[in-house]
Amino acid sequence: MTSKIKPSKGSPYARILGVGGYRPTRVVPNEEILRYIDSSDEWIRSRSGIATRHFAGPDETVAAMSVEAGGKAIADAGLLPEQIGAVIVSTVSHFKQTPAIATRIAHELGTGKPAAFDISAGCAGFGYGLTLAKGLVVEGSAEYVLVIGVERLSDLTDREDRATAFLFGDGAGAVVVGPSAEPAIGPTVWGSEGDKSDTITQTLPWDVYRDATAAEVRYPAIHQEGQAVFRWAVFEMAKVAQKALDEAGVSAEDLDVFIPHQANMRIIDSMIKTLKLPEHVTVARDVETTGNTSAASIPLAMERLLATGQAKSGDTALVIGFGAGLVYAATVVTLP
Repeated sequence: MTSKIKPSKGSPYARILGVGGYRPTRVVPNEEILRYIDSSDEWIRSRSGIATRHFAGPDETVAAMSVEAGGKAIADAGLLPEQIGAVIVSTVSHFKQTPAIATRIAHELGTGKPAAFDISAGCAGFGYGLTLAKGLVVEGSAEYVLVIGVERLSDLTDREDRATAFLFGDGAGAVVVGPSAEPAIGPTVWGSEGDKSDTITQTLPWDVYRDATAAEVRYPAIHQEGQAVFRWAVFEMAKVAQKALDEAGVSAEDLDVFIPHQANMRIIDSMIKTLKLPEHVTVARDVETTGNTSAASIPLAMERLLATGQAKSGDTALVIGFGAGLVYAATVVTLP
């Protein structure tokens, strides 16, 4: 029987058209972290590569940081806010279950009445959002899609936990995805390993507060089994990254830029070695001054590379995110 449904009329391909970022004004050095844990600046740097991170102030909310980053991305793409047909926000640190913070961000950006929704995919959230955005553009549901990764992880950090207190930072990164005449976002290699979901988790669910007082229950924080996560990232994520290269038909030699999730400098160095990346490939090392900003880390790192001239428009970049779930997403993109 012949279908009565008309075919979609999207673009044959999609690409990243613009990028924007926002880092909170307050810079927090390791020395401040050391007020609460028994450690040293040398130990933190040797274990993670982190020297400083940014913590958001009272007015630098998830929505406020997203509006700043999103507005920059829209301007960088040469578009007007009202041209955005969908807003996707990846975050784990928006503390209202409903409504989605994406709706408020879309309104404050002046985008009109786009589709707007949040996703929760931890440190792989940007890759998930990018994949959804590509699908919307190609399918024809939206001509231009704003993807935002944003976190206030300082709100979920136990400052007395020696294993995690130094890791996390705050910020927002955004990209605009739109039509392309040629392939500019490769196939996504993504997935999850739920049997390992307890290795990165919130210590307590929100519902424990219904019948408890603040004195009875300590505020939730991010808990991480550091060694287990490190081994998983080092041994498994290089395989995912290689598969993304293979799916895109790109070799390590073809790459100009590598933008991994900014979790740990040792993980980044290990992936470079396993993937046998040539010396000409520029590697994002934003973790040193930004820390781990989860869903925001890849777009923030991308924005900094382009802003500083370390990467340029048209470069071929491998991006990979991985984190709580355990979830992951990798793809090859052409930089805007």
